[in-house]
Amino acid sequence: MTPSFSLPLPDGRKLSADHGTQGLTLLLDGQPLLSAQREGECWQLSSAPTVEALWALAYWTFAGDAQSERVQFAAANLPAEALEKGLVSRDEVGGRLQIERTAFWQLGDAWHKGAASANYPQVYRMSGGRRHPLRAPKPQGEVYRRFDARLGQWISLRTLDIELDLERFNRWQNSPRVLEFWQEGGTLEQHRAYLEKAAADPHTTTLIGCIDDQPFAYYEAYWAKEDRIAPFYEVDDYDRGIHMLVGEESHRGPHKVESWMTALVHYLLLDDPRTQRIVAEPRADNAKMIGHMQRLGFWREKEFNFPHKRAALMVQSRETFFERCGLC
Repeated sequence: MTPSFSLPLPDGRKLSADHGTQGLTLLLDGQPLLSAQREGECWQLSSAPTVEALWALAYWTFAGDAQSERVQFAAANLPAEALEKGLVSRDEVGGRLQIERTAFWQLGDAWHKGAASANYPQVYRMSGGRRHPLRAPKPQGEVYRRFDARLGQWISLRTLDIELDLERFNRWQNSPRVLEFWQEGGTLEQHRAYLEKAAADPHTTTLIGCIDDQPFAYYEAYWAKEDRIAPFYEVDDYDRGIHMLVGEESHRGPHKVESWMTALVHYLLLDDPRTQRIVAEPRADNAKMIGHMQRLGFWREKEFNFPHKRAALMVQSRETFFERCGLC
């Protein structure tokens, strides 16, 4: 950890921290937010903390150290809300107050934007011969934003806008590297029809991935219960599936994959806590993508035959993602 650094927050504010051998001061937009002294593995807070101050302490710790699993602290007059919302818990052995990485990254108000699917009631419908929950209206605009401290850049997701994104989608799909695996090359008119069909499909949301607000990738997030993948495994009502492509060559590489794939999975798990699994079905011979996914916590469940390809069923569970969470 460096003696001082700062973290931009999605709401435009900036969190900074100055600390010495034993002391720590957190500042929000330059104003003191929290002061603490280190006593062994525990922070002793100098005054009664707010929920915002405790959140900031956790974020500063976890963003600065991807291996840190918890923040232990002692404080007077802990706000009840911190316990009620699950930000703070007690250590099972010593009863110390703590904030666990596993819990922190599930509290997504800072990163998730717009309406969440979680707020939509569970009402069942039949479509295509399958019984499934009625899905919430699809989001519009930006849905996720987080500063990646490892990259030193913003990673964000927004919904695809056909008029704004058609030409880049066409360029990406016609690049030889993408064409090899997606096999969706075509004209602007063909790609407009493709995207209009996806926009009209209630089980699929099309997304554009951005780094520092520059579009570089296209994703499709779908509800697996209504998808063609459903017959090939024991699908749950709220499983989400993903299709992924990186269109801009400048944003390829393992470190970028770690950032955007983790952000994509994080967004979908935040969107609805009822989602327990994220699935994908890359072509079985796409060794590079499968290797990236396995490195980031997906496992290869099996191979199976789609009509158009031999696919590998890749699975990521909510439990595994948050327990092994490398977000920073």
